[in-house]
Amino acid sequence: MIEIKKVKSISIWIFIIPFVAVNTCLILVTQFHELFPNRADIIHWTFPYLDGGASISRTARPYPSWLVFKPAMFITSFLLIKYWLYNRNIVEYFDLNHKYKNKIVYFGIASAIALTVHSIFLGIKFDNDFYKLFRRVIMLSFIVFEIIAQTYLVATFYSLKNKLNNYINIKILNIKIILVSILIIVAVISIPIISLPGNNFLGFNLKFFKHALEWDYFLGVITFYLLTFFMWKK
Repeated sequence: MIEIKKVKSISIWIFIIPFVAVNTCLILVTQFHELFPNRADIIHWTFPYLDGGASISRTARPYPSWLVFKPAMFITSFLLIKYWLYNRNIVEYFDLNHKYKNKIVYFGIASAIALTVHSIFLGIKFDNDFYKLFRRVIMLSFIVFEIIAQTYLVATFYSLKNKLNNYINIKILNIKIILVSILIIVAVISIPIISLPGNNFLGFNLKFFKHALEWDYFLGVITFYLLTFFMWKK
């Protein structure tokens, strides 16, 4: 089935492109200071996955980092749209009237659009509370839509696992289900906290926690696509 080959091929790039892009931005802003005309944009050594020393947007929005980040996110958004459409075709092949097939596409494409909008406005500065709220809503929308789409997809494949037995590695599908479950739990616990204005919560400084969570959650979301690559059999 040609769609399976296409999904397998696309999924690995949906993992590689954003992973390389955000970490390239991190390396540029922490190691190649001479490239940044605005000295305030420079960040000294940090490993934000652990210490939360900087947010993804902080490393990606200054020039020249955004020259790497924005094109990479636009390409990723395009690949995401193709990914979700191909997955709908796969579902229809095994169950033409599956109840989740359209939900998979709606939320998947919505997440890709939200990522595109977020990338467009990254680095554009307006000292306006509505604009700041708009950016926060777009970023949260991307996370919510992405996790919903992933949830519907793994639930659909699990319901079709007997028909898919010759096509997928069931163990990898189970790992994807565990990953999505963890992402949901973390989101439910964390979104109310990170949505709070400022960085203080019950006397705790949440700045570094928010940053580390952002990097680790990003890694978890794109790992879903890495697992897709390994789930489908050759």
